[in-house]
Amino acid sequence: MSESQDWNSKIIAEFRDNQGRVGGPFEGAPMVLVHHRGRRTDRQLVSPMMYLADENDPKLLYVFASKAGAPTNPDWYYNLVSAGAAEAEVGTETFPVTVTEVTGGERDRLYAEQARRYPGFAEYEERTKGIRTIPVLALRRN
Repeated sequence: MSESQDWNSKIIAEFRDNQGRVGGPFEGAPMVLVHHRGRRTDRQLVSPMMYLADENDPKLLYVFASKAGAPTNPDWYYNLVSAGAAEAEVGTETFPVTVTEVTGGERDRLYAEQARRYPGFAEYEERTKGIRTIPVLALRRN
């Protein structure tokens, strides 16, 4: 098991043991486990992510493909965009979602709000400046 897989496994276990709450660097942050299939492997995968709830639509949440400011997008981003669908696990509930990419001014507004709430996201954006724009995905509950 890779170091990142081990890290994710620990977060997933803690999430499920505590009704969707985790500690450490994610203490108090809204977390979602996104269930998706590998686009090449067809394996079922689960990726823990911080999210931003939509202020006006309780069926909509946003996730950020920051990969901690790495120069490449995370694999889960490509899996979700390719499939257009996934399952989201929030708290003790799991439900199907449709996946769409948010672009332009709306993407910029959402990312700025996430960075305001969680300054690490501003650091990630600074690290990727001139390399890539961190994607924002909308997960809409079906």
